[in-house]
Amino acid sequence: MTAFQLSRDVEAALADGRPVVALESTIISHGLPRPRNLEAAIEFEEILREKGVTPATIAVLDGVPQIGLDADGVRRIAEEDLAKASVRDLPILAALGRSGATTVAATAYLAGLAGVRVFATGGLGGVHRGASETFDESADLTTLASSPVTVVSAGVKSVLDIPGTLERLETLSVPVIGYGTTAFPAFWLRESGYELDWKVDSADEVAAVMAARDAFGSRSGIVLANPIPLEQQWDPAEHDRVLATAFAAAEEAGVRGKAVTPFLLGFIVEESGGKSLEVNLDLARNNVRVAADVATAWAKRAPRP
Repeated sequence: MTAFQLSRDVEAALADGRPVVALESTIISHGLPRPRNLEAAIEFEEILREKGVTPATIAVLDGVPQIGLDADGVRRIAEEDLAKASVRDLPILAALGRSGATTVAATAYLAGLAGVRVFATGGLGGVHRGASETFDESADLTTLASSPVTVVSAGVKSVLDIPGTLERLETLSVPVIGYGTTAFPAFWLRESGYELDWKVDSADEVAAVMAARDAFGSRSGIVLANPIPLEQQWDPAEHDRVLATAFAAAEEAGVRGKAVTPFLLGFIVEESGGKSLEVNLDLARNNVRVAADVATAWAKRAPRP
């Protein structure tokens, strides 16, 4: 049994030293409603192809981690009810022959195994509010400490503990770099109120950091914090109102622990009349475009296989 299977397109691109960008499948299977999710999955891949980059959407299908999906595979992650698979779930799915949509953690882990060095997602998982009592922290953070993949994300959702997340990334020695800014974004918003130590202004600079990281022998990933364009961000006042209403609703409903974040996100979509979902799609598209530029710069710099 092999650890993963490369699609023909991804295998050929890696062999030729051409740019490849990994895409997660959980955003499609669990993060977007049907049939918008299938449209988004196809669109994300097409954005990459139009920029001369090979898409590597990652998922586990029938027990086999797939690095790059064909049209039927993309349809399956959008239409089938798949398990939400983190790194810990991969061996179980493989042994039982089950299918699962990969989280940021599992996608980064598999991309790293396959040699795909750039990964685009919407937002990174992080430390949850109240984690000092619940110990609820996304596996995204610890996985990035040992997966040499540059993850382009719009920060983390504002329902999470943003300063706690940044502190954990620092402890894990995962570089967090702003793309054209030192303001760490809060997913739907360009700024979270927390500043970063470092920024880069081009894809070439990101590739240079990746090369330097390799030269030091580091196996950690890099978080490239890419804020949504100003004209596309959610109105901050409306965001704050909806978020406050969502937290109040969760408190009134007695939602606790790991159930809080899914409750909040579902409430926010409904309370915002779908606005949060549209912003989610806009920021994901923007991250895919930036990831394509980074992968292209990396392919020009990296030695040929």
